[in-house]
Amino acid sequence: MTTAPDLGPHLDAVVGALEGAGLAVGQGGAPSPVPASKRYVAVYFDPGTVGRESLADERTDLAVLFQVTCVGPTATQCLWVAQQVRKALYGVLAVAGRSAFRPEELGGPPVARDDDVSPPLFFLPVQYRLQSTA
Repeated sequence: MTTAPDLGPHLDAVVGALEGAGLAVGQGGAPSPVPASKRYVAVYFDPGTVGRESLADERTDLAVLFQVTCVGPTATQCLWVAQQVRKALYGVLAVAGRSAFRPEELGGPPVARDDDVSPPLFFLPVQYRLQSTA
């Protein structure tokens, strides 16, 4: 491979899977507009890590860490959003031009309440890893 793996198709695959599950998705923050239900996800991506697939130093592997922050008006609805995210990311994602592994759920802290907004919302950040190769 003569060029570095492209991060863009990975982002598209994750966002597409979440939107395909009927979730409102914002990249790097809340979606605009925020749905009336106040249930949504905010996705945050890292730039990924390029790795080699063999001793020949072919650098075709890419691992992308991302966080899906699930938001809801109650703790129960926040957990419902997290379950919808889990379902959406459970299978192998179609990453254009790549062979991808199933996203790996890495977990996160318990549900928390955000009192800095009115009315308060509940949120739960869950981290995932998506890996692919050429």
